Amino acid sequence: MTAHYSIHDNIAVITLDNPPVNSMGIVTRTAIGEGVAKAIADASVAAIVITGANGIFTGGADIREFGLPVGMQSPNLHDLIRTFEASPKPVISAINAVSMGGGTEISLSVHYRVAAPNVKIGLPEVKIGLLPGAGGTQRLSRVAGPELALQMIVSGDAVTAEVLRDAGAIDRIIEGDFLTGAVAFAREVATQRPLPLARDRVIDFPNAAAFFAEAKASVKAANPHYPAPLACVEAIEASVLRNFDDGLAYEFTRFTELLDTPESAELRAAFFATRAAKKPPKTGE
Repeated sequence: MTAHYSIHDNIAVITLDNPPVNSMGIVTRTAIGEGVAKAIADASVAAIVITGANGIFTGGADIREFGLPVGMQSPNLHDLIRTFEASPKPVISAINAVSMGGGTEISLSVHYRVAAPNVKIGLPEVKIGLLPGAGGTQRLSRVAGPELALQMIVSGDAVTAEVLRDAGAIDRIIEGDFLTGAVAFAREVATQRPLPLARDRVIDFPNAAAFFAEAKASVKAANPHYPAPLACVEAIEASVLRNFDDGLAYEFTRFTELLDTPESAELRAAFFATRAAKKPPKTGE
């Protein structure tokens, strides 16, 4: 299995274990979905914690599946996110180490987020010519504010958990033994209702028109040959100007458009070439 299920007293723990980076291809997504369903069905379970093995939370979606039918095969990231949001029991994302891309989007969709000190959390899709396609632009701007969301998503650079905690996106930094602390937090919130969701937060951003006009002009000037950075700005703008579902639909439309661009194909090919060059040669070669 690429995700292990265990019980710590009355808390279910789902641990992503798909080396080297716990990428969330179809097998891992299926294991996560099965684990959540099992926890929801178990009357003795009060809350659900999702964390990672191998010294990482998750590197996100499996890029090899992008543009292929398997990438949207159920359960896809959108299906998992709907499952988390509909859960009658609290779902806690316990970010033990690096979290990128789709993993960060999953964390934004659950009810609570805890993290180890100084872990790096990011949405780097722009670096392969894309934007977050599973609600990242819509949820991050709601939990951390449009300015930090724009900074992270347009640059693709990760920030520390402390930065996100200070912005309101991380509920607690866990010192000491991480899993013990995450399970203890889950027990604290197990009976709290209603369960908080990023999609329900209202963005109060009165200077939106001027802010996004300036941001779009700046990004256009800095990236004249790549469409993704501007699309990121426009998707974040949609999170402010549209309701959540309309913004989510807009984000996914832009994601699918970018997926078909030659610029994204070029950047993804470069990514795979770089990763292949870093692999040690096989014995005998």
